[in-house]
Amino acid sequence: MPGSSRSTYKVAVEQIPPEPPVSPTPRPNWWKRNWKWFVPLGCFSIALLFVVFVGSVVVIVFSAVKSTDVYKDALTRAKSHPAVIEALGSPVTEGFLVSGNTNVNGASGEANLAIPVSGPKGKGTIYVAAKKSLGRWDYSGLVLEIANTHQRIDLLGSSAGAHSQ
Repeated sequence: MPGSSRSTYKVAVEQIPPEPPVSPTPRPNWWKRNWKWFVPLGCFSIALLFVVFVGSVVVIVFSAVKSTDVYKDALTRAKSHPAVIEALGSPVTEGFLVSGNTNVNGASGEANLAIPVSGPKGKGTIYVAAKKSLGRWDYSGLVLEIANTHQRIDLLGSSAGAHSQ
């Protein structure tokens, strides 16, 4: 009987039909596999590039205004004026957001600026109105307004001349 069970087993195995070959499912393309992370990352990258572009433009514009002679002269006068040092304390530092405009064309031009400044005792704004003629700035107004008291300090004063290089 041991021989007959072997033949039965052999017959049973031979009667099982072989499985048909399984065709592999096609792999989805790159976009279908990765769109869930690519779309948010792409949107974030575009937004980041826009912010960097706008920030660069702002830095360039403010740097251009801060490099003008009239800006530097007004700030130097404010930092060395005794009434400003008494009102704001020392050191007097300039703020970042300068407003106004400058228009210089060679030896002539005009400037109207508002320069934020601060010191240990308080904050203020330097207001500048000047015209450039024959290579020299002529100030029609140069004052510091203290933020809390709205007191104005004339930075031209009698001791400082109205002209600067």
